[in-house]
Amino acid sequence: MSINIVKPELLAPAGNFKKLQAALIYGADAVYFGGKNFSLRAFGDNFTREEILKAVEFTHGLGKKIYAAVNIFAHNADLDALADYLKFLDRAGVDAVLISDLGVLTLAKELTDLKIHISTQANVTNWRAAKFFHELGAERIVLARELTCAEILDIKENCAAELEIFVHGAMCISYSGRCWLSKFLTGRDANLGACTHSCRWKYNLVEEKRAGEFFPIGEDERGSYVMNSKDLCLLPYLDKVIQSGVTSLKIEGRMKSVNYVAGVVKVYRAAIDSYFDNPNDFKTRDEWLDELNKIAHRPYTTGFFMSDGEPTEIYDTSKPSRSTEFLGIVREFNLETMTATIEQRGKFEVGDRAEFFQPHGETFSQEITSMRDADGQEILSAPHAQQIVKIRVDKPVEIWSLIRS
Repeated sequence: MSINIVKPELLAPAGNFKKLQAALIYGADAVYFGGKNFSLRAFGDNFTREEILKAVEFTHGLGKKIYAAVNIFAHNADLDALADYLKFLDRAGVDAVLISDLGVLTLAKELTDLKIHISTQANVTNWRAAKFFHELGAERIVLARELTCAEILDIKENCAAELEIFVHGAMCISYSGRCWLSKFLTGRDANLGACTHSCRWKYNLVEEKRAGEFFPIGEDERGSYVMNSKDLCLLPYLDKVIQSGVTSLKIEGRMKSVNYVAGVVKVYRAAIDSYFDNPNDFKTRDEWLDELNKIAHRPYTTGFFMSDGEPTEIYDTSKPSRSTEFLGIVREFNLETMTATIEQRGKFEVGDRAEFFQPHGETFSQEITSMRDADGQEILSAPHAQQIVKIRVDKPVEIWSLIRS
């Protein structure tokens, strides 16, 4: 059958309410979040029930969608609390729940009217598995990351369900997150949301009869990060992604910063819109790639999308790189006085040059010529996290603009 190409949803992570706001304001069509339990991100801020109600109201107020991750592999002891939580999500009005466990799926179907999205944790890698979940009542399948473009096309041709794929963010060294390394080394189970990212640690080789003698695995003096994966970036192949007929393009990163969420979302928003403005002449712009390189990231890879054999590991370091520092968020702007009120995130001072990255307008930079604190007193620097600072700006600036060095 022929593939019906529609403008895909841009789906962004919401690790907390501020990140949710940033994602939607910078152009996401939908966001996904986790509650305090059951969502595979136990160390994230996550959302209380009160915050979930607030998040649904804010998202729907913008005419956008919000999905709840309920994608743990549940044990018997989880079921009663899960039933209560699913019914709460239904009453709250979330647009869908992300589920990987068949027991949780049946529970959601029996107790609620929630739409079901199958999580990438379910490892759907073929059209029969996708069709199976669709026949069980799932509206959308989040495909495993380990698929080529050709395989995605084949699934689309053989299954009527909506398909969602990851296009950007951290990758897992294990098969779509099915990992026991953290559990084995620390007792914290990745499949229950408590991964310690043990794959990012530095390892050495120990010979059985030479206890206490540690040998570097690689030749680099810093050791070797044998299981440390690159970050996924499908922006250079966005035309092929869209032409595969997928419904939703997903950005990974509920544990990432506001700076990350805003920057990545704005780039992909611009790229998707550009494609549909002129599909026959779409090109990846250098400024989009430059922007993605400013944000903290590991070296980028296309993962499995173009082939199933591209190396995805980094052997020399586990630390992400970035070319800018996140300094703050514009909370208010006074056009009469040309003054921006900043919620500070990084240290800056008079005389520094700052870049203003706006939700919709063009990015511009200027020197900081003067600053005042929340009481109106002149100051020379802003060293304290989340300090309120007022600075004069050369141009009008949008609320929620990010300030970077």
